[in-house]
Amino acid sequence: MFQIRIHGRGGQGVVSAAEMLSIAAFLEGKNAQAFPSFGSERMGAPVVSFCRIDDKEIRIREPIQNPDAVIIQDPTLLHSVDVFGGLAGDGYILINSMRSFDELGIEQFVSSFPEGHVKDVGATELAVKHVKRPLPNAALLGGFAAVSGQLSMASVESAIMSKFPGAVGKANVAAAREAFEMASASEQ
Repeated sequence: MFQIRIHGRGGQGVVSAAEMLSIAAFLEGKNAQAFPSFGSERMGAPVVSFCRIDDKEIRIREPIQNPDAVIIQDPTLLHSVDVFGGLAGDGYILINSMRSFDELGIEQFVSSFPEGHVKDVGATELAVKHVKRPLPNAALLGGFAAVSGQLSMASVESAIMSKFPGAVGKANVAAAREAFEMASASEQ
């Protein structure tokens, strides 16, 4: 089973991101489960969402304590929430940022991960460019497909279009494709 934890803030599409990951997995014939964890917080409050992907039926329902991958939609959470908690040393990290890991204050931590397992993609900037709104979730899914290799970009594109049909979907797909290319080309 491959388990993903997504950290962000209310209003950034954290819940939608997990849902789209699960749709992409279903499209590939896999089993998937997506669910959020939040209370009555207001927009901007920290939110966590989870997604599990497996070839067989998923029976567990509890929050993911030991993820295989972490997607961080808001880098301001890096030093206020334990976003890396439970992540194995060979896990995957995707951060929505154009700043270096040193500038983010995590260079020493991420340097121990295998090459190619830690990437930063300016997903908010890509969303503004393509969607005209600072919603990084769809762009990060393209980056996740490149970093983890768990889902094909074609499945991610189809999942985005199922969630956001029409022009909005096409714009989000363009952002996801560019993030996929950036994450595929960049070095750790």
